[in-house]
Amino acid sequence: MPFETIKQSLASDMSVVDRIIRTRLHSDVALVNQMSEYIINNGGKRLRPALVVLSAKALGYSGDYHHGLAAVVEFIHTATLLHDDVVDESELRRGQATASALFGNAASVLVGDFLYSRAFQMMVEVNDMRVMQTLADATNTIAEGEVLQLLSCHDASVDATSYLRVIYCKTAKLFEASMRLGAILALVDNSTEEAVAKYGMHLGTAFQLVDDILDYSGDEQATGKNLGDDLSEGKPTLPLIYAMQHGDADQAAMVKLAIEQGNIESFAEVLQIIKQTGALEFTRQQAQRESNAACAALSTLPDTTYKRSLLQLADFAATRQF
Repeated sequence: MPFETIKQSLASDMSVVDRIIRTRLHSDVALVNQMSEYIINNGGKRLRPALVVLSAKALGYSGDYHHGLAAVVEFIHTATLLHDDVVDESELRRGQATASALFGNAASVLVGDFLYSRAFQMMVEVNDMRVMQTLADATNTIAEGEVLQLLSCHDASVDATSYLRVIYCKTAKLFEASMRLGAILALVDNSTEEAVAKYGMHLGTAFQLVDDILDYSGDEQATGKNLGDDLSEGKPTLPLIYAMQHGDADQAAMVKLAIEQGNIESFAEVLQIIKQTGALEFTRQQAQRESNAACAALSTLPDTTYKRSLLQLADFAATRQF
């Protein structure tokens, strides 16, 4: 599997990143340590920190700040997961109980805040205003995306453009920032920096599109989440939007009502409509288009093993089943 091959090729770097994560997670507050360890040890692809490493290496960076920034990105991502699970009232993530289910909502929000603040402590240590600006902008955009998603829940009038804005803010922006960090460290020209950032944006979009597909077609054991979670939360994702637009009047009404009510009891019927309208195939095609755009953005980069890994990662994002 290409993703496993990529992880193996980055094993040395990611081992350093993991050591930094565990060292910087330490707190004098026992609950912070307990919850942080639970979240960090609870699976996860480490995809965003891997992007920081791959970007820096593909652009010829030879220092070691990329390891610390990779850990920063993982802290930011983990903080968003803690807060997401509280907002979504999720009980399962990566096949395990969520931190909010085990420790409570209040503790999850506060430890998420700890991770955000620790991330900002670490990024200041790099002493680079562009690094701080990139991560501060990304964190703010992610927060905006979460609010946009909250506002769109149970709203069946959300269209594809609005949906894509939400997933850019809440998911693709951190992918984009991860790639940009490597470019900033490598001191490349502006056009190269924008190219790799564009790669990250398209990669993150493809990744989220496939996440939304897997909510209706994935293997629960492989994905670590329950099928239909998005529907139960009333999230109008692209498969649902497409099904409403291309189904007949009765089908559109059924999907609309399921979104508005967050009606998981109608999951089987909604899934049938999604399949009949070709919504999953359409969404997969859109993910592939994003993957292709990501690869095209790297066309001017020199051919290295790191560039090839980035190309493989784009293919994985669009074709994955977990």
